Amino acid sequence: MEQNCRRPKHLVALVLGALTLGIPVLGLSASWVLSRDVPAPFDNVPNAPRVALGRLLFFDTRLSAKENMSCASCHNPALGWSDGLERAVGFNMKQLGRATPTIVNVGLNKLQMWDGRHATLEDQVLGPFLSPDEQNLPLEQLEKRVRSIPGYQPLFEQAYPTEKVTAATIAKAIASFERTVVSADSPFDRWQQGDETAVSESAKEGFALFSGKARCSLCHQPPNFTDNGFHNIGLRNNGEPDDVGRYAHFKIAILKGAFKTPTLRDVALTAPYMHNGMYHTLEEVVEHYVRGGDDRDNLSPNILPLDLSASERGDLVAFMNTLTGARIAVEVPQLPH
Repeated sequence: MEQNCRRPKHLVALVLGALTLGIPVLGLSASWVLSRDVPAPFDNVPNAPRVALGRLLFFDTRLSAKENMSCASCHNPALGWSDGLERAVGFNMKQLGRATPTIVNVGLNKLQMWDGRHATLEDQVLGPFLSPDEQNLPLEQLEKRVRSIPGYQPLFEQAYPTEKVTAATIAKAIASFERTVVSADSPFDRWQQGDETAVSESAKEGFALFSGKARCSLCHQPPNFTDNGFHNIGLRNNGEPDDVGRYAHFKIAILKGAFKTPTLRDVALTAPYMHNGMYHTLEEVVEHYVRGGDDRDNLSPNILPLDLSASERGDLVAFMNTLTGARIAVEVPQLPH
């Protein structure tokens, strides 16, 4: 009995270790239909005041060194919660080394950023403020800037009544808002729930390929179409020449050049694709995998050349186009003064 009780804990440890190293966890039974329930820390469960405050902070350009950048400058709702650029543009219009990832379903990520360097959403939120290449606003200045705006004080008192206006509560509020950016109820979800008319026959064939012959589901697993792992998929360099990805944090050879598997939810809205913005169309992405990648150094064992006809490649794209969820309606708010 004691041995049986220990097995679940042992399994959890194996799964968490595998995710950290970027190893896909296979054979786990799960539905492809995505729930809108997003986990949150016990001390930052989203509620209406927290989400409303976070939305204001997310769109507030005053929270940057030159008062001209906000979270929404790079994570634009009109551009799939990204920026439509190959690589992000930061402070003083500097082009950064990686593409801006979408924040769609970011609350479901096990680790944050392309290289997984932030363990929580609250931790990640502060990264752009601290970066001299992004919002470039040290935390003391961030706190001072927010406190200098009288209209924020009552909103913080309502959202976090036992806490002060600090970098921590600013991060909590923005994270609470970001957890509401959920893409679900896509045509694919409706098909999975029994509506045979929700997607085309081509898309159905594409999903069969995705789950089988094309091997996509090895890494893009249910329900958020990611394994939360890190893989070198054989991309040619299109950004910073020395960007080693996850290897910078875990010195394991297979992680050199490995980056997080992005969600495919809303993928039709989030071009350009890959961590370096290398591809502008889903057709180009499919062709990359058909070739089995281009740079074979430290290539993930999951990446192999694929024998797919032109029709099958089209079916895969048709399937990915069914992953666009119901529109997330967000209005640019009137900021407090």
